[in-house]
Amino acid sequence: MKFKLLLAFCFWMLVMAVSCNKDDISFDQPSQELSFSKDTVFCDTVYHQVRSETYAVKVYNNEDKDILIPRIHLEKGATSLYKINVDGKPGYDFKDVPLRKKDSLYIFVEIAPEASGPEAIAEDKILFQSPAGQQQVVLFSVVQDAEFFIKTPTNPNILTSTTNWTSNKAKIIYGDLTIDQNAVLNIQQGTKVYFHKNSGMKVLSGATLNINGTLANNVTLRGDRNDPAYDTIPKNWNSIKMSAGSTLNMNYARLFGGTRGLDLKQTNATINNSFIHTFQEYGIYSVASTINAKNLVMNNCGESAVALFKGGTHSFTHCTIANYSDLLHSYNRNGLYASNEWTNESGTKEQGALILNLRNSIVYSDRDNSVSFEQTPGQLFNFTLQNCLIKYSGTSEAGFNFDTSTSVIQSIKNQDPLFVNYFAAKMNMRVKQNSPAIGKGSASVAATVPTDIANVSRTSNPTLGAYQYF
Repeated sequence: MKFKLLLAFCFWMLVMAVSCNKDDISFDQPSQELSFSKDTVFCDTVYHQVRSETYAVKVYNNEDKDILIPRIHLEKGATSLYKINVDGKPGYDFKDVPLRKKDSLYIFVEIAPEASGPEAIAEDKILFQSPAGQQQVVLFSVVQDAEFFIKTPTNPNILTSTTNWTSNKAKIIYGDLTIDQNAVLNIQQGTKVYFHKNSGMKVLSGATLNINGTLANNVTLRGDRNDPAYDTIPKNWNSIKMSAGSTLNMNYARLFGGTRGLDLKQTNATINNSFIHTFQEYGIYSVASTINAKNLVMNNCGESAVALFKGGTHSFTHCTIANYSDLLHSYNRNGLYASNEWTNESGTKEQGALILNLRNSIVYSDRDNSVSFEQTPGQLFNFTLQNCLIKYSGTSEAGFNFDTSTSVIQSIKNQDPLFVNYFAAKMNMRVKQNSPAIGKGSASVAATVPTDIANVSRTSNPTLGAYQYF
């Protein structure tokens, strides 16, 4: 009997609960303004007919009563490039939207635009209309026209002849893009090259990659996620792989956000006036290559900013090679690593002679040693550190004696270069006015690179690194 009474009571409570729906709640007109989690939604840069990621705005009812928001709509209505979803419902115009007291609702925003030129601004507003007045949340995005290079089972994605990329369209790469043997890819000033996750570029033997940026119009090579948060996150794409016998000429380029930056195997590389930063493993990974670098700025790489294996011939002049990273703190984070040895893909160790000249440069990090050499007995290992500022704490890890080596010439150790800001989010690798790097460069070396990365003369009182203090 008691069980039957309990069952009847539960049934009655269920009926009452079902009958108490939202239609029985009294919603009033708003008498106060709403508040928002943000008043402007900056969407990442988006490409022609490619949908952006989804952004969220929270709308708050600060009143002590339940309200009906009379109208929420996109200012441009059905013609808007944006799409919104209000409290789980897609559309562009919503009437009488309920919001309980002291509660909030989500509006989700995305954009999938049609580009009408190389680059344009897409702007709209979400308008909120009520007796308390009209309010708005601004929607803002940069829209680029784009050219896609997509590797599929039927499309190997290979450039077989001389190709010129200009800034009229962004280049978006899905999978590996290959530059065929003896082909040439010229990337002209202002061009933006975006790599999708797990994508990269391969330059085969005899092929040439020319990256021709200028001071006013750098070439950008990065992952295809343009939200500012991804500017400081590595491993968004793979690398640029240069095969044996390939050639790289790079000037005024910004390369960042991948697993490895430049992966060089017996490559002839000339790198000037460029920024390489935020890579999971290496900024430059070189095997038996020839590198001539001037006015190069590097930072924020997991294993090493520059790593030289199996020897090779390398010259770094007026370079700023730093390595600071909280995100990658568990890695080695060398500034410059050099070795006569390299373990190939099959696990066999190979050796080669090394020649390294580092002049008028800074190599610094938050590690005890920013430079690490592993010299193989019986193999040539010639290095010169001339007029450089180096982080150095001892011979065991560094592989050389800073104080007694005749290869260390007029150089400074363990004096903080005082970078303006080495954090990757707002990186500025200039030095402050009281930096020990100011005026310590060799004038004869500076004469070989007479202007700094910002085209400032350094022929007088040269500052170490890529930036002249003035």
